[in-house]
Amino acid sequence: MKVLMVCSGGMSSAIVVKAIKGEADKQGFNLEIKAVGTGEFEEELKNGNYDMAIVAPQVKHRFKTFQEQSKPYDIPIEMVVPMGYTPIGAPKVLNQIKKYSK
Repeated sequence: MKVLMVCSGGMSSAIVVKAIKGEADKQGFNLEIKAVGTGEFEEELKNGNYDMAIVAPQVKHRFKTFQEQSKPYDIPIEMVVPMGYTPIGAPKVLNQIKKYSK
């Protein structure tokens, strides 16, 4: 499964993405996950062939914009679940992602 996380582009997202990928590996779930900043989101959707997008809490105020950007690609998009945006919250986010696995 291929997932795109949109965030403000800071270091915390790289840490969270690494933790989610680590949890997926531990559970034997095939996951490719990438984090991009808000300015890169739409372009990455065009080129990336993603199965889903998730939105980090620090950019939740732009959720409707991200929804509109993802619509042409028929990609489901969700806010990161509460308490999921931390390394220890990785299992919660992975469960959220798994709901969309094919």
